[in-house]
Amino acid sequence: MPGSWWWDLLLGIAAGLLLAWAVLIAALVVMRPRGGLMRQALRLLPDVLRLLPRLAADRSLPRGVRVRLALLLAYLASPIDLVPDFIPVVGYADDAIIVGAVLRSVVRHAGVQALERHWPGNRDGLAALYRLTGLGPTRSSARGPK
Repeated sequence: MPGSWWWDLLLGIAAGLLLAWAVLIAALVVMRPRGGLMRQALRLLPDVLRLLPRLAADRSLPRGVRVRLALLLAYLASPIDLVPDFIPVVGYADDAIIVGAVLRSVVRHAGVQALERHWPGNRDGLAALYRLTGLGPTRSSARGPK
C-alpha cells in the first residue's frame, strides 16, 4: 500500500515520543525529593520564581548555567508539561523536581555563593532550598578549614 509508509512513520514517531516521555517520568521519580521535602519545595515556589530570573541575568555566572536557567524559565512558562498540572499533586511535582535538579546543577557549576547572593527570601527558606537540592554550605564547611 502506498500510504502505509507514512502511517508507519507516524506510529514510529508517536512510539518514540511515548518512550521518551516514560523515560523522563522515570527519571523524575528517581530524582524526586524524599519525605517532606516536596511540601517544602512547593512552599518555596514564590522565592524560587524570583530567584531564577535573577540568576539567569547574572553575567558573572558561566554561560552554560545561564542557558540552563533560561531553558528552565521557558519550560515553567510553557503550558505543556511532562505531567499535566490538572492531575492532583503529581501535576505540580514534576515542575518542583525539575527546578530542584536545575538548581542542583547551578550550585555545582556556579557555587553556593551565587544562590546566597540572589536569594530573595529569608535564611530558613534558603536552608530549605539547600535541603531540597542536596547541596549547600553545610556540606563544604563540614570538612573544616584547609
